[in-house]
Amino acid sequence: MSPHQVPFDNFYSVIPAGGIGSRLWPLSRADAPKFLHDLTGSGQTLLRDTWDRLVPISGADRIMVVTGRAHRAAVESQLPELSDPNIVLESEPKDSSAAIGLAAAILLKRDPNVVIGSFAADHVIRDIRGFRRSVREAIAVANAGFIAAIGITPSEPTIGFGYIHCGKAIDIDDAPSAVSVESFVEKPDFETAQAYLASGDYLWNGGMFISRADVLLEQLGRAEPELLAGLTELAEVWDTPVRDAVVDRVWPQLSKIAIDYTVAEPAAAEGRLVVVPGDFDWDDVGDFASIAKLHSGGRKSDLAILGENARVLADKSTGVVISQTGRLISLIGVNDIVVVDTPDALLVTTTANAQRVKSVVDALKISGRNDVL
Repeated sequence: MSPHQVPFDNFYSVIPAGGIGSRLWPLSRADAPKFLHDLTGSGQTLLRDTWDRLVPISGADRIMVVTGRAHRAAVESQLPELSDPNIVLESEPKDSSAAIGLAAAILLKRDPNVVIGSFAADHVIRDIRGFRRSVREAIAVANAGFIAAIGITPSEPTIGFGYIHCGKAIDIDDAPSAVSVESFVEKPDFETAQAYLASGDYLWNGGMFISRADVLLEQLGRAEPELLAGLTELAEVWDTPVRDAVVDRVWPQLSKIAIDYTVAEPAAAEGRLVVVPGDFDWDDVGDFASIAKLHSGGRKSDLAILGENARVLADKSTGVVISQTGRLISLIGVNDIVVVDTPDALLVTTTANAQRVKSVVDALKISGRNDVL
């Protein structure tokens, strides 16, 4: 077995598979969220791509997926190797602190020395060796008692991502790239993002965190003691027959908050967070502009076409077309267009306005049009 295929000792990967991906409506829906779609043309879903990327790192028996009860059948269909003890079902969405925290609490009860890494189900990474190198360093950071983040070396002044402000190098064995974290920065405006890129001191926040499970939970408990108490109660009964009853009672009461706010930002302020710069390719496929870019290879002259039965006639047009209907779509002389054709909803916008798709979803919620959500 190659060194690039040997799983890391005592390491568990956690895949939070939640969120609707509202900026990808009407393709992504509550019953078919982003991670259950093939958005890269690989022939398989983003969730399956994520699994295949993590198996050489953790081993198939040490990957835990946290998802909603409604998605259990779809997740198990995509991941037949996923063992029953390693699928964690949420009764309702509670954001990443509860999802990742519950996984950490369950795994800590099973193994007091476990190191966990959280990797989103819907990100695209093609440089598997570069990704593995960064994870290896992050595990070394975690074993030294810190919480590690993997930050992404920015390639452009993007306003759609949060940023990590890097500090000084940290002397940790087997983690030569590790640096301290000065702060987390919310999504900036374009001019600020340009300044970040020019300084060379900022990384994109890729949402990947690696830590000893006990260290992560201790940090979470400082910010949200009631949330930690609830997660601990759930973990105590998780592998017992009373699990479902306790989940139904405890889970709805848990705080809904992102792990950036309960773990990453407080740990950075206390000097307990270390970032490993990742120089591998990465995309969170956050909107249709990202999909167009993935398929064009950065060439603005291309038209990306997705959909098994897509029928598109195009003349001097660029952008992305995603079709689920088989209906003929004809484009003439339009640039940077986004067309998403589904059986019950049609979206037409431009790549420049791709981030605004979420506002359509918000409007549909307000108007009660849940039938198309």
